[in-house]
Amino acid sequence: MYRIFLVEDDPIIARTVKKHLEGWGWQVQAAEDFSDVMGAFRAFDPQLVLLDITLPFYNGYHWCDLIRRESRVPVIFLSSAADNMNIVMAMHMGGDDFIPKPFDLNVLTAKVQALLRRTYEFARNQAVLPLWDGVLNLQDGTFVRGEQRLALTRNEFRILEMLLENRGRIVSRDELMERLWSTDSFVDENTLSVNVNRLRKKLEEAGLADTIRTRKGEGYIIERA
Repeated sequence: MYRIFLVEDDPIIARTVKKHLEGWGWQVQAAEDFSDVMGAFRAFDPQLVLLDITLPFYNGYHWCDLIRRESRVPVIFLSSAADNMNIVMAMHMGGDDFIPKPFDLNVLTAKVQALLRRTYEFARNQAVLPLWDGVLNLQDGTFVRGEQRLALTRNEFRILEMLLENRGRIVSRDELMERLWSTDSFVDENTLSVNVNRLRKKLEEAGLADTIRTRKGEGYIIERA
């Protein structure tokens, strides 16, 4: 389930869009505090942002600029200010698409589907595994999110690879040790714990704290989007 963050100050439009997109199976959170859009953005960690231009406190260009400083998450602008200057400005500030108001909900859905597909599903066929708005590169063993590129050890890479391959399912410690045992290094319970903790710290550095969840007595899991 993809997470969509909606930044729209018209309560009627926000409710209508939220209900419609949730009907397609997406998880939608609408901004409430327009003075702290980034706080809600970071807490929700969305995979797509729908962003109005005219907002209380700061306009959508301001928030898009801040988002782009730390994330490559796709952004679609929704605005009645659909003149050429605003469309160009929206793209210049890092937007990926622009939908003028009033808009048809079916058009919005089609554009959201297309952008999610290009951003995430296409990546699955490019020797990478997606993790929120980052990717694990299967060729060089690095994890990339925004401007950050994390170098992983072989064991850290294999752990993250297996958890992503089984996303949404608990992977037991025995399964992980079996995956690591296929290398030429010996892995015991303590070694596995050390590697998982190091991997967690690296993901936290990339802004992905609590990505790997422990299920006591069972193993580890990365939840589905």
